[in-house]
Amino acid sequence: MIGAMAKPRPLPPGSPGLTAAAFIARLNALQSDDELRKIRRYFKSDAGEYGEGDLFMGVRMGHLFALADEFVDLEPAGIEALLESPIHEIRAGALSIMGKQAARKATPEERRGELFALYLRRHDRINNWDLVDLAAPNVVGLWLLDRPRDILCRLARSEIVWERRTAAYALFTLMRKRGETADAFAIAELLSGDREDLMHKAVGAVLRMCGGHDRPGLVAFLERHAATMPRVMLRTALEHFPPGERTRYLAMGKA
Repeated sequence: MIGAMAKPRPLPPGSPGLTAAAFIARLNALQSDDELRKIRRYFKSDAGEYGEGDLFMGVRMGHLFALADEFVDLEPAGIEALLESPIHEIRAGALSIMGKQAARKATPEERRGELFALYLRRHDRINNWDLVDLAAPNVVGLWLLDRPRDILCRLARSEIVWERRTAAYALFTLMRKRGETADAFAIAELLSGDREDLMHKAVGAVLRMCGGHDRPGLVAFLERHAATMPRVMLRTALEHFPPGERTRYLAMGKA
């Protein structure tokens, strides 16, 4: 098909080109001044609202994700080297590789455990919503499918918004794979009064998904919390409700 982009082939494990340095060199070749201008217009400044101290090089996300497909077998040590970078796109590449690697059926369980441990240990380098969203569902959520989930409560109680967002995004995998809502409702309860705007839609989306598996449970949750939940969180949770029910709960909610 003319104009279609061929799916990148992963570099074989052990290949001399499968290194953090090679990934950065390839990413540098994709740099675009036009893309950098778009990023700066959107995010105001390199060190502004998007992430404290973040720098940008100007690479389209589609190109970055295609490159991550090629480097999907990068070893955890190489991924950590990428996470050390102050450049946002390089760290986004690291998180994209982690998410893709954790999701692959061919990835050994031991490696998934290494990725989970690396994600938590270097959460200081996962300092933005898009970085969390790239990896938390597969790296954290998949690992916790058959394991204790106490870590989610600890993350949800964190003073760091990105750790709280990790707790929320890991829940999507638990519900998608197993239809489980008990942990999701428990974490949403902890986050229902979160003051950060970035958390409001995320928690609302968790609750909306809960409703797809346990509508009575969501109704009970809303009866307890609709009056105090942030407006965006409540509106997102109610998206699949009939108009009359939405109106009633929104009337209970914060102005």
